[in-house]
Amino acid sequence: MEARTGDRNAYGELAGRCYSDVIRVVYRACGDTALAQDAVQEAFIRAWVKLPEFQARAPFSHWVCRIAVNVALDTLREKPQESIEDNPTMTHLAGKNLDPETAYVAREQADRVQNAIKSLPEAARTVLVFREYGQMSYDEIAATLEIPVGTVMSRLNYARSKLRELLLEECMETEREYA
Repeated sequence: MEARTGDRNAYGELAGRCYSDVIRVVYRACGDTALAQDAVQEAFIRAWVKLPEFQARAPFSHWVCRIAVNVALDTLREKPQESIEDNPTMTHLAGKNLDPETAYVAREQADRVQNAIKSLPEAARTVLVFREYGQMSYDEIAATLEIPVGTVMSRLNYARSKLRELLLEECMETEREYA
């Protein structure tokens, strides 16, 4: 890996290849676009500084992802009183040519899911985000977080169950409001 020897161009190419994956995962972990962008920038700087220490037990993108998620979560812990911005319109996920009502419903659903994810405990949220949005295998998550695979599986099971419970609860509350 040429980047390890201090080649900035090689590092730039390496960072460029995984930037979109890292930003997607970090955004899902924190729910704030600006915070995700700042955390990813900070993570790539930290990764550059610590690159000689990088051990390729997991892909570089997973290592940077872990750094960025930690930066974002640390920032959220330091500033819990700040409200997290609304999600940007998620219509690009469902298709760009949506009618206004469908786009609104898609955004509402995306907001509900994002808020439910943000309310999960940090350990469960991180594993869920790495698995569902980072498309990491159990082994990759375990290597990235330096925890046993069994712990990954139990945290993921808990996160999915809790997420299901939170979303079902919200649906029932919405139903009661309109009844």
